[in-house]
This record gives sequence, C-alpha cells and structure tokens, in this order.
Amino acid sequence: MRTPPASESSVDRLRMETVFEVCQPGVVLRALFLIQGAMALGLMLVASGPLDWWVRYLQSSVISMPALATWLSVVCGLRLRLAAWPLIRIQVALVALGAGSAWWPWWVLGHALAMDMGPVEFRGLGVALVGATLAGGFVQGLLWRARAAVPSGMQARWVELQARIRPHFLFNTLNTAVALVRVNPPVAERVLEDLADLFRGALATDGQPSTLATEVEMARRYLDIEQLRFGERLRVRWQLDAACDAARVPSLLLQPLLENAVRYGVEPNESGGDIEVRSAVRSGRVEVTVWNSVAAPAAGGHGLALANVRERMALLHDVSGSFEAEASARGFTVRIGLPLPQGG
Repeated sequence: MRTPPASESSVDRLRMETVFEVCQPGVVLRALFLIQGAMALGLMLVASGPLDWWVRYLQSSVISMPALATWLSVVCGLRLRLAAWPLIRIQVALVALGAGSAWWPWWVLGHALAMDMGPVEFRGLGVALVGATLAGGFVQGLLWRARAAVPSGMQARWVELQARIRPHFLFNTLNTAVALVRVNPPVAERVLEDLADLFRGALATDGQPSTLATEVEMARRYLDIEQLRFGERLRVRWQLDAACDAARVPSLLLQPLLENAVRYGVEPNESGGDIEVRSAVRSGRVEVTVWNSVAAPAAGGHGLALANVRERMALLHDVSGSFEAEASARGFTVRIGLPLPQGG
C-alpha cells in the first residue's frame, strides 16, 4: 500500500531537517573523521614511505581543514533558506558547495605556500571533484540517518502507534469513562476529551520533532486521566522552567516514561507512589528529569520504553543529547539532556 502524499512530504521535511543538523558536534566530528580519514588512506596509495605520507598529509590538511570549515559554515548559516528548497535541489547545491569549498583553499593556499600545484587546470578539477564526492557522500549518510528515524510502510506505522499508547491504558480509560457516565457526566466527558487529544497527538506527529512545552501538555492530560483511576494514590509534582519550553524533543517523549512510572511505581503498591517531572537550564543545556518512587524497575518493566526514547533521542540530537536511567533505593530516575533552544 502506498503511503499518502502528506506522509511523504513530512518524511521529506524530516530528511531535510536532518541534513541541516550539521552544526551539531557529533555531525561535525563525523565530517572531520570522514574527510581526514579518506584523505589519509588515499595518500597511502601514492606516498613513497611513511615520512613522505606524513608530509603529504600535512600539506593536504592545510587545504582540507579550511575546506571543511567553509562548507559547514555556509550550510549552517544558510540552513533556513536552503531548507525551503526541494530535496534534490538541496543535494545538488551541497555537492556544488563541496566542490567550491575544496577548490578555493587549494588555489589560494597553494600559491601562498608555494606548493606543487602540478597542471593547474587538471589538478584543480580533481580537487573540486574530490570535494564534491566527499560532500555528496556525507549528505547521503545524513539522509540514510534520517530514513532510520522515519517509520516506513503501514505496518511500521501501526507498530509505532501501538508502542506509543498501550492498549491496556485505552481499556482502563474507557472503563473509567463508562463508570463516570451516570455518576458524573462532565468528568466522563473530560476524560474522553483528554483521551481523544492523546490519540490525536499520536496520529498527528508523523515522526516530526515536538517541543518540550507540547510534550508537557500531553503528559498532563495523560496523568489527569490516571488521577481519576488512582485518586490520592497517585501524587504528581511539576517543577518546570519556562526557559526550557522551546527545546526540541522527539514526539511523545514523556508519555511512555510516565506510563511506566504509573504502571510499575504506582499501580502495584497499595499506598500508591510519587511522580516528579522537572525541567531546568543547567550549564547551558536543558535537563529534564522524570522520577518515580518505585525502588527498582519491576521485572520486564521500563526496558522497551527506555530503549524507544533513547533511540529517538539519539536520532534527533546525536551526541548533543543525553539519556540516563538510574534505579536506586530512593526510586527510578530518567535524566534527559537537550541542547538549549535558540535564543534561550
């Protein structure tokens, strides 16, 4: 079955956004290792020995480092304008930029340092083609990474939705609403509205990143529903910093973590349990903490949700994000580190 066009356009948007995540430290390091590593291996084929290879490597680095800095700087500086282009046009532009970024330091520094430039036209063409090839390979790698972040096919889409909101939560919520219909119709209506909003959020995200403020609102709706089931057994505390609201996060980041906290930290205990959600800016980063008072994760609990969130965090923020989970006698804690939103 063919995916609807709207879904295809959102996939292309996500792929373009991923291409322009080149300003992240992890992406910069990968680009550096790719170019320097490819250059080092190529020079081994023409060098007469280790010393000759080292001299050639240093000379080539004088060109490759400014070339990489130029390419990254231009892409980062123009990413908002370029992102409005069609994907194929972006690829062509970035490949052409790779050719120009490699050629100009070869021409300028080659003359300034009196390097052996050989047949200028022929070698200049070769330098430009090498730059274009490396840029094209790097962009293609970013696109492959973007494809890994997007569910493909109808079956994968249903699996994703099933993982987001578990069936047992749906059944429990409907049973709660049915029980309230006669005794408290307004509350029953509110429960169904909150449930509809949760599923609308799950269906509407289509793999696109969200903001922390949006995820907090979805999490509040989820916990409001559970509060009707558990009453005073579920004790929730929110400590939120508005400066963190615009931080980019994977869609439905908090809901599966809170669902695990309720399922394994509150539901099995007669006295219930405590849940705390905090956000704060620390050392120029956003830190989100989800804590529940269960002493340790129950057998079979937490693992799937944690793995899902950790993987989506890595796809969105790479090494700029962090994800830690810790079980102790005091409770179970998940800490999520995010880049500070622009302008924050």
